[in-house]
Amino acid sequence: MLLAITREVSPSLARCELSYVPRQAIDLALAREQHRAYQRLLESLGANVIALPAEPDLPDSVFVEDPAIVLDELAVILMPGAESRRAEAQSLARALEPFRTLARIELPGTLEGGDVLRVGRKLFVGATRRSNAEGIRQLAAIVTPHGYEVIPVAVHGCLHLKSAVTSLGANTLLAKRDWFDPAPFCGSRWIRVTPEEPHAANALAIGETVIFPASFPRTRERMEQAGFRVASLDISELQKAEAGLTCSSLLFDA
Repeated sequence: MLLAITREVSPSLARCELSYVPRQAIDLALAREQHRAYQRLLESLGANVIALPAEPDLPDSVFVEDPAIVLDELAVILMPGAESRRAEAQSLARALEPFRTLARIELPGTLEGGDVLRVGRKLFVGATRRSNAEGIRQLAAIVTPHGYEVIPVAVHGCLHLKSAVTSLGANTLLAKRDWFDPAPFCGSRWIRVTPEEPHAANALAIGETVIFPASFPRTRERMEQAGFRVASLDISELQKAEAGLTCSSLLFDA
């Protein structure tokens, strides 16, 4: 059974952390409706959606991908690089405990799930402002005994590794290649985002479907021309909080 852990949008979303996009007014009611549409789409694709309650004092808490990663054998509770986000992990750990053994990244290590791209038994991990070398080292120590390989990737010009590259399946990566070092991904097939849509590299593949933001139609055409089935979703208000589609759920088999 495919599970999707999500969290309702915080009423304080407008105070979210921002690094690479300008602050804009966020329509909270619309952001909540867009998030509900995201949850409904996950359900339509076969996921059993668990919706955790909103955290009023944690603006970024809807983005559940960053404080934890879930692998087949265990879940790793992370240490976000943004100090304001570290309290988000507590309730996520409680939600994950029934399904996985828990391990933890500890300070001085920092690591955010948006920097962890899993492709099979390889975990490509972005070295960014939010995820440091010690966090990557701790992750490798935790997961290597379970047969995973941790591969650091230099990232520049965007928030997380998955702001620049995500996996579509079929050995294919969607990417803005000048925002990261592509060398560790040698042998992959590439679909490049269009130049006028630089933030279009974050897509969420579930089964035979790729969920993709409605705001990037030209990159969507490229994916469809490559043979991918794409489901378009409007996340315009969440994008003002520097969100991608992978950010708002933790997907794993129960």
